[in-house]
Amino acid sequence: MVDALSLPPLRQELGLFPAPPEESGTPAWTLHDPPANKFYLLGWPAFEILSRWSLGTVKSVVEAVNGETTLHVVEQDVIDLVIFLQQNFLLQTASASGTERIIAAHTASRPGWAKWLLNNYLFIRIPVLQPDRFLTKTAGVAGLFFSRPFYALVVLAMLSGFYLLSHQWELFLHSFAAYRSLEGLLIVGCAIPLAKVVHEFGHAYTAHRYGCRIPSMGFALVVMTPMLYTDTNEAWKLTSRTQRLAIGAAGVIAELLLALLALWAWLLLPEGPLRAAAFILATTTWLMTIALNASPFMRFDGYFILSDFLRVPNLHQRSFAFGRWWLREWLFGLGAPAPEPASLRLKLFLVLFALTVWIYRFVVFLGIAGLVYHYFFKALGIFLFAVEIGWFIIHPLYKEMAQWWKTRDKLGINMNTFRSMLLLIGLIVCLVVPTRGRLSAPAALSAAGEQVVSAPFSSLVLSESAVEMKAVRAGETLLQLRSPDMEQQTRQVTTATAVSRWQTDQQTFDEKLLSQGGVIQRRFEAGTTELSGLSDVMGQLMVRAPFDGIIVARNDELAPGVWLPRKEPLYVIADTSKSRVDAYVNERDLERIRVGARASFIPDALEFGVYTCQVAVIDRVNSTTIDELFLASTYGGAIASRTDAQGTVLADSPIFRVRMEGCSPAGVPIVKLRGVAHIEADKRSMLLELLRNASAVVIREIGF
Repeated sequence: MVDALSLPPLRQELGLFPAPPEESGTPAWTLHDPPANKFYLLGWPAFEILSRWSLGTVKSVVEAVNGETTLHVVEQDVIDLVIFLQQNFLLQTASASGTERIIAAHTASRPGWAKWLLNNYLFIRIPVLQPDRFLTKTAGVAGLFFSRPFYALVVLAMLSGFYLLSHQWELFLHSFAAYRSLEGLLIVGCAIPLAKVVHEFGHAYTAHRYGCRIPSMGFALVVMTPMLYTDTNEAWKLTSRTQRLAIGAAGVIAELLLALLALWAWLLLPEGPLRAAAFILATTTWLMTIALNASPFMRFDGYFILSDFLRVPNLHQRSFAFGRWWLREWLFGLGAPAPEPASLRLKLFLVLFALTVWIYRFVVFLGIAGLVYHYFFKALGIFLFAVEIGWFIIHPLYKEMAQWWKTRDKLGINMNTFRSMLLLIGLIVCLVVPTRGRLSAPAALSAAGEQVVSAPFSSLVLSESAVEMKAVRAGETLLQLRSPDMEQQTRQVTTATAVSRWQTDQQTFDEKLLSQGGVIQRRFEAGTTELSGLSDVMGQLMVRAPFDGIIVARNDELAPGVWLPRKEPLYVIADTSKSRVDAYVNERDLERIRVGARASFIPDALEFGVYTCQVAVIDRVNSTTIDELFLASTYGGAIASRTDAQGTVLADSPIFRVRMEGCSPAGVPIVKLRGVAHIEADKRSMLLELLRNASAVVIREIGF
């Protein structure tokens, strides 16, 4: 218990520094605990109370503050401050009980190895340097970068560099060619760490210039990936908000200056790996640092810049408190006060900021969970994936719901709880009640009959009567070919057959022929058969239409006198009077589709309208290759695919073809259409779908 009369002594090493004014304009101070390197922001009343701490009693301090300032404090304010100082170990401890309390708190603050590993395996900070002495020795040289002549030089270099770049813009965009060599890759690999070193020294020199101590620099392992860091906590000592903002932005500014220097290097260097590295520094590195460090949703540079700009220290913690408060009020209408006094505008910002950070971190933690799963071997990856999801996503949700359960006695029937119940019931209905009676699948619409007419063998074009887009009838002559090789072979077989026929007729009159027995007769029959086959083959030189349709494509090389290789495509003939749709569905949706089900096809080119069809055929064997290439993701389609070493386009997961016919309107465009088929299917609840998908993923991934 706190003695209500006497005040315990403060620790002697504590420091008190002016801080930027609060948003309301009232003065503020920063209390520094040097051994722990922690900073505490104090308001005006707390500062006035601490300033009179030497008076020794609560009553004396209250009377002095009320008599010497315009503030009005009560004894409870002083007692609350004493409790705050005790909880953060900012008071002297002279008794054995006080020492035991400190030891117990220290022991409690040291988690077991399992909990420490759980909290730190994704982020481990390793100090490497104590750079204060180096920064002091090189401060004179670094001071040049903070001078006005340097600022003018930067502006001049930027304007002239961009002007020169405009004359080599096309070459600048194609500077990736040098990456192909091993030397180029090594130099680029060194360029990116160089940019990060410059980034961290930008923070360090700026903070040192404003009188801050830099206790350590080093690297942190973020998901086992090294990242540099600089400890600039002493920036909280600074009273100037501009100086704090400068320290926060110094890293990005340093990389931008390095990018400008790299741009000039690219302009002056000859082609090669060094120029490629300069290109990386001039473009990619600073874009990466802005994308990463400028984000205020994680505790990087952007967070501290925004916190100082808004004059809201501990922005994440305070916004999270407002976010939880708003969520509980919106759901249950508890009527609880806000976590702290704030203007309506600040409350709205903190709530929206908290919601944004939660969504951002949810996505990031899901991504990290997937990353650690693939980063390690399978057994450890599955374990770490479960830990990531459980500790960083499910555990915070559980803690918040536990708080809801603790306040159940305060719940009552009001508009908020009534609305929450309706939303909960609606969510359950959407999840449980089978409503998904249609499914969508990538599909292609084409003519019901389509055939590629090819050259039967190597041949010469004699004449052509077909024209592209011409309507043809079945059996109509399209092209007349000639094959000298086949003609020569036919003449040889004809001659041999004629000889065999003569020998057969003369066999009874010639003893020599008679001695050959039935060989001559069989030779004659074989020749006759071969000649008949050759006659059929020669008939293929008269290329005819296989069915009624339209010539939708023609080989542009066709002309009298042109030689054609075997299997050379000549025409594509399609029966455009009827159409069909081939859709490709995944395995889990296949059992929901029935033959005769209605379907509709919506082409990507909406000007062709909507086609209504019926399911005619459902393949029960999956399609390993994708015949309609424009449906594959490698060609901009919706089916996830890959290309093997032979150039064949393969589906990433099993897909099954569903053919739909009897489409209306019956006619079909000359070209194939890509689109989406919406097929009537057996209804299924969303919850069942989620469970089936989850179980399928689990079964697939636990297979070693």
